[in-house]
Amino acid sequence: MAARVQEAPFDFSAEVVAFQADVQNAGAVVTFTGVVRDDSGCLDHMFIEHYPAMTEAALQKFALQAMEKFGLEDALVIHRYGVLAPGEAIMMVATAARHRKDAFAGADYLMDYLKSRAPFWKKEVSKDHTEWVASKTQDEVALAAWSEAPKS
Repeated sequence: MAARVQEAPFDFSAEVVAFQADVQNAGAVVTFTGVVRDDSGCLDHMFIEHYPAMTEAALQKFALQAMEKFGLEDALVIHRYGVLAPGEAIMMVATAARHRKDAFAGADYLMDYLKSRAPFWKKEVSKDHTEWVASKTQDEVALAAWSEAPKS
């Protein structure tokens, strides 16, 4: 299990190859990459802040919880910080499990956590406007649903 917080871009292909090379007993590997999107059509960049020791520890803790909850063989979480332009990869999740449903559920669970609880602060910067990104009710609802959902 690995959870990394980094400023530099990551090489998705290299990360997947390395992740999958360490997986011995999985029948499924699921990956997801989140990309900075420009909903307004005016976004210059997104600025992401975090507290280094706190953030990485929180991501590691949650990845371990996902491994236990879904019986994952392995999990990887990468999240970037700093200045990111529209279209740039902001995060990546990879999960490996014996069965695809567990791999997909584990990845979905991790993504819901990253959207609602990961300790990052995001600011959208456009030419004429700067705004901190507020948490969304739908993200909290999605994460809360996992406490009610039985293991697949």
